[in-house]
Amino acid sequence: MLLPYVRRNNTLSAFDPFRELDELERAFFGEPRRTKLAPFSTDIKDEGDHYMLEADLPGVSKEDISLDLTENVLTIKAERHSEYEKEDKKHNYVRCERSYGCYERSFDTSGIDTDGIEAEFKDGVLRLTLPKIKEVKPETRKLEIK
Repeated sequence: MLLPYVRRNNTLSAFDPFRELDELERAFFGEPRRTKLAPFSTDIKDEGDHYMLEADLPGVSKEDISLDLTENVLTIKAERHSEYEKEDKKHNYVRCERSYGCYERSFDTSGIDTDGIEAEFKDGVLRLTLPKIKEVKPETRKLEIK
């Protein structure tokens, strides 16, 4: 079996103590069709009248991203595909380390004007503009004394 060498303590080694366990698990359960990946990285900035949410989704196409808003919860789902997962392809891989599968994260949108949310996806980064609900200040007026 061809394996890339791993450098440990200035020595080269091809030994992987968990390889046999992985092979046993694959033989027993089979290859997973879709795997759930670790949550994607997200930054949220307060821009005054709105929040800017930026999520890193490298290797994901725009068509594989869905944004769902249910009550006060915004859910971002993304799926990354790979040639390795397609069963009609001949598997000539010696090693496949690039992950594929599903991402999913949810965010609370209370205090957000959900009708004004805008989304843009460019260069592997999803940007959401989340406008804040404008505070309605009570109107004051002078009353005339008679």
